Amino acid sequence: MIYITIPAHNEERTIGVLLWKIRTVMAEFARPYEVLVLDDGSTDGTAEVLHRYTGVIPLHVIRSHERLGYGSAMERLLREVVERSGYPKRDVAVTLQGDFSEDPTDLVGMVKTLEGGADLVAGRAIAGRQGTATSVRFSRRLAPMVLGKAFSQAPVSDPLSGYRAYRVIVLKKAMRALPEDQKLVASSDWGANLELLAKAAPYARRIEESPFSSGPVRRPRESRFRAVSSLRGLVRLRKTTWLPAQEGS
Repeated sequence: MIYITIPAHNEERTIGVLLWKIRTVMAEFARPYEVLVLDDGSTDGTAEVLHRYTGVIPLHVIRSHERLGYGSAMERLLREVVERSGYPKRDVAVTLQGDFSEDPTDLVGMVKTLEGGADLVAGRAIAGRQGTATSVRFSRRLAPMVLGKAFSQAPVSDPLSGYRAYRVIVLKKAMRALPEDQKLVASSDWGANLELLAKAAPYARRIEESPFSSGPVRRPRESRFRAVSSLRGLVRLRKTTWLPAQEGS
């Protein structure tokens, strides 16, 4: 089973067309799948759009009336996947944005790489991206300097990319290893992707990358990304260390 997880906050303009594209891609890919969307305190028509897709695709919606933020929303979705998975060594969790800034077509390559033996596949944005917000491009240039070794020693070229595929057993082991009072992800923004990778990597015997096209695919909305606050949030992650894969992972 492929679980496609999407945190969504006020995405009425994009979530419907994103779900339709997922439906098209997965119909051709011919793998069993389920889409899990966390409606993160949306105040627009996101809930209504999601309701229209119930029964059209295998969709499970989690509603949070209070805003959780990106990191907490992603953690809740992944915990739901671990709970629902009947075959964690075989099942896959894909993390995807709700603003259609990543093309669902590219998840096919990620899943095939997992099927080829990888345990974690990180998306690598291809060169020549079109439509990416200036603030995002600016922050990407500065992030390696802000993070230092936490960036340069990461097991993938872009530890901040959130477009990934995980074998569910990797997530399950990472969650099991946490103290009861510790969250898988503490960051509420960009840094959540690096945190999640750092927690999951020690339980992945093989980590690979897969290219994806980045930038608004259709019906882009104004970017909510804020460079200063996002870069400030990365400062506390400078001490992140990358542990090798554990024996028996």
